[in-house]
Formats: sequence, structure tokens, C-alpha cells
Amino acid sequence: MVVVVIIGILASVVVPRIMDNPDKARTAKAKNDIRALESALDIYRLDNFVYPTTDQGLESLVTQPTTSPEPPNWKKGGYIKKLNNDPWGNSYLYLNPGEHGEIDIYSLGADGAPGGQGPNLDIGSWDKQ
Repeated sequence: MVVVVIIGILASVVVPRIMDNPDKARTAKAKNDIRALESALDIYRLDNFVYPTTDQGLESLVTQPTTSPEPPNWKKGGYIKKLNNDPWGNSYLYLNPGEHGEIDIYSLGADGAPGGQGPNLDIGSWDKQ
């Protein structure tokens, strides 16, 4: 019974904080997803000596590219199980070469359009905060 009371108290403190900040939670999720994609791309590069091209895209982490340059040591089973959308339901975008670094991985935020402020702000691999 004491455990149930403690869980109730914790839920009454945590749930309102999460519910009051869904935009912050979505932004944090997008940043974590981007970091995970960066790590998978780094392993891809270690195995294949180059990052996938923009045309090959992030899909090259799931299925082996058949366009040039074909990866010579593509890992059977891929580098991630599946490619998820960002927290707003849009695809993550990828550029190689990137505009902010060697590669760019990014979400266009809540509005799905470039630029913006607040929840509409673009979230990218260049944003290390």
C-alpha cells in the first residue's frame, strides 16, 4: 500500500511537468534520435570509408545502397533496425556534404518547414546543446 502511495505522489509531480512541456520533450527526443543516427553513420563510415551520399540517405543505415558508391563492407542486417520519423511525424533529413559540418542530420521541427522559432525551430546535428 505504501508503494502505491509513493507511486501516486511521484506521478502527481512528474506527469504535470511532462504534460506542461510536450514541446521540450519532443525537442529532446529529436536531439537524442539525431545523436543515435550520427553514431550509426559513424560506424557506417568506419566500415565503408565514406558516409552515404545525400541520395543514398539515411535509408542506407537500414538497407544496403545499390547506387554508387556502393559500400564495400556494408554490415549484414544494417546499422539500425528501422528509420523512425521525428517526434512530429516527419522524416529526418540528411545532407552529405553538410552545410554545418561534414554531414548534417536534422528535423524541421513542429511546422515541418525550414527555420522558425520555439517548437518550429530546426533541430540538427550541428546543435550540440
